[in-house]
Amino acid sequence: MNSVKVALLLAAITIIPIARPVVMPAQTVDDQTLLHPPAGSWPGYHGDYSGRRHSSLTQITPQNVNNLALAWAFQTGQLREIKSSPLLVDGILYFTVPDNIWAVDARSGHQIWHYTRPPSKGEYIGHRGVAMYKGWLYFTTPDAHLISLNAKDGTMRWEKVIADNEQGYWSTMTPLVVRNHVIAGVGGDLDNLSGYLRSFDPETGEVQWQWNSTPPGGTPNGTTGGTTWMTGTYDPELNLLFWGTGNPTPVLSGSTRPGDNEWTCSIVALNPDTGRFVWGFVASPHDTHDWDAVETPVLVDGDFHGQRKKMLMQSSRNGYFFVLDRTDGKSLLTVPFGPTNWALGIDKEGRPIPNPDKEPKPDGRLIAPDEGGMTNYRSPSFDPKTGLFIVDARPSWSIYFTKPADGAYGWAGADYGLWSNSIIEAIDYQTGKIRWSHEVGPGASGAGVLTTDSGLTFTGDSHGNILAFATSDGGTLWHSGTGSPMQTSPITYELDGRQYLVTGSGGVMFAWALPQGK
Repeated sequence: MNSVKVALLLAAITIIPIARPVVMPAQTVDDQTLLHPPAGSWPGYHGDYSGRRHSSLTQITPQNVNNLALAWAFQTGQLREIKSSPLLVDGILYFTVPDNIWAVDARSGHQIWHYTRPPSKGEYIGHRGVAMYKGWLYFTTPDAHLISLNAKDGTMRWEKVIADNEQGYWSTMTPLVVRNHVIAGVGGDLDNLSGYLRSFDPETGEVQWQWNSTPPGGTPNGTTGGTTWMTGTYDPELNLLFWGTGNPTPVLSGSTRPGDNEWTCSIVALNPDTGRFVWGFVASPHDTHDWDAVETPVLVDGDFHGQRKKMLMQSSRNGYFFVLDRTDGKSLLTVPFGPTNWALGIDKEGRPIPNPDKEPKPDGRLIAPDEGGMTNYRSPSFDPKTGLFIVDARPSWSIYFTKPADGAYGWAGADYGLWSNSIIEAIDYQTGKIRWSHEVGPGASGAGVLTTDSGLTFTGDSHGNILAFATSDGGTLWHSGTGSPMQTSPITYELDGRQYLVTGSGGVMFAWALPQGK
């Protein structure tokens, strides 16, 4: 299906808004649903706690995927792009842009209700979606507040502060619910602010605990930064929460913050009941290139070089693919998954060793990757049948500068991108070798990745196409133009015996399915 056909279909589809909120049955999520999501649900940002973004559904196969057709499309009427990963509970989809939530019938695309919050002074860079527990939704705001709403009609129950927006904090993330904890993080790396996670009581919104990734500003030889702006993962057997943290500040100048700058650009393990720190791994010691390590910490149980391991895998913004033992944070594998020129090697702990000559300088340094990174917020996927970790990668080069006139605050320099390209890469987690790759256009495509048990990989390209690949070799099996590049990650679900694929492009949410009877 090409973009012209999609445009004609969109013109023909009439989404009839319902004049007043309609009370729908059920719409609730309990602990068991979060632990073991049924086929007709997608109850968390990643689908389940593992972050693998892999589905067991098999109705859509490599043999019939070329028959996929548009089931419905919902137009938000917003100029802001959809960057949220939809939530699906009891046949209702929930998705967002900043200050807005829609509840939509997952079978038809008809609006049930729409919540709009008055504009604030916060950062409107994007929004990742909502979390749900029992009958309540949890929604972060551009000015770093946490709101709880009734999932049936969108009415607000309470509003609490995650962080002080007047200091420069914001929040764009989907909270993570673990039992009676709603865990939310912060953004704000343009100022010298400390990063942290907060846990809120889902009923009252009261703060239960706070974990700080960095000390307060002004701490001698200390760093600020380490924001927590993407959703983590959770292992119920270990009862450990895994989260990535952002860059230190000042961003491009490291002279005032000697050392590794723990726990910025790190993967950390915390106790979700208390916030107690258990272990940490610094992916980019003493980062001076804005390479947040907030990318999804994907949890996989399986064989590693002949031994059974509970692993954590991350394709990090700095260009390295990490495999850790998530019981203790010890490194199992560290390899680059694209061009990198900033490290002298790998230390005994599996961490890249920064080359001091590659730190930004007044006369500039040529660095790979650029500040957007080898990958970024877009979700990867792990396919357990092939053992492939599939990621939307972005090889790139940039010139980095420090600017002494900027002092030791905020960005403290500049970078100028020279070239970048988007490639879907399938990484063998045992070796780090790239099994196959598929170019998807110049710049950054923005699309996450979804795999299914039937052997399909879904993603998007930088030209506005939705793509289906064979997971085994990366061959193209289907594509459809949507008119705008995808800036979110696909999800899939099955209702009434029919499997749907849902993708967002621009201000439109699309649902795809096989024609009835095929």
